[in-house]
Amino acid sequence: MRRERLTAKMLNLSYTIESAQPLTFYGDYEKEFGRVTYPVGNALVEAEFINGQETTISARRSDGISVRGEIASRFRLGDDIVSMYDAISTDRKISAAIGQFRGMRVTKNEPWETSVCFIISQFNNLKRIRRIVRNLMERFGEPIEGFRGETRYSFPSAESLSEARIEDIMRCGTGFRAKYIKSAAEYCSGSLDLDSISKLDYNSLKAELMEIKGVGEKVADCIALMGYGKMEAFPVDVWVKRSMEMMYFNGKNKSLKEIHSYASRKWGDMAGFAQQYVFWYGRSNLRG
Repeated sequence: MRRERLTAKMLNLSYTIESAQPLTFYGDYEKEFGRVTYPVGNALVEAEFINGQETTISARRSDGISVRGEIASRFRLGDDIVSMYDAISTDRKISAAIGQFRGMRVTKNEPWETSVCFIISQFNNLKRIRRIVRNLMERFGEPIEGFRGETRYSFPSAESLSEARIEDIMRCGTGFRAKYIKSAAEYCSGSLDLDSISKLDYNSLKAELMEIKGVGEKVADCIALMGYGKMEAFPVDVWVKRSMEMMYFNGKNKSLKEIHSYASRKWGDMAGFAQQYVFWYGRSNLRG
């Protein structure tokens, strides 16, 4: 299993992995080594990030297939990150967020995995989401031999979860979300090909995603942003709402429609990139 090397400007693995993206929930992050390991199909990818003037990424796949395309796509290495920062640095508040979390990337993940993660995320916390996702992988995924002899698991397919009993899905700690996971799995393995809608424009894609039972506006925006790379998507959860109100509306309560409209006017087709900084800045600084 040969290692391949790639480079990237301004890529901070810690901020990226810890910021409530799909790899937060199903990747294994070893902070002391700057290393993340995660499944891709029935293989494992291991990537080590070495920071310098540029970030060097040393990566390999357990099946011996070249890992360059996977890493470049997942971490969006083709993005002009400097121009993206210029596009969203519209005021001192977002500039402060960028300064605190510089190098945090919005990753692009497999749409089905992204969908399951964010269905589970509803009314949930990071630690519990991760535990549920890992339980689903161990119960419904396929075993994969790890790089150091340990057993890891693939992310369960829509087909495998569509055939599972709701009771068994609930045993993974999903609670009321079990019926939505089951319904989404049935829908995505039958009526909707998640890959086939990737070329739709943002609004059409979002409408298609919201046909999945249990996928509302916020979850659809998360899937559009992190599963399809639609950077104009602006997911609004409790933290984003609170952060936007504190940062831009003097603490006044605003509707989701007002927040979406403001973000779209302010950041345009980079609103989703700005959202990740608003979200994590709020989580870190606006508690209480």
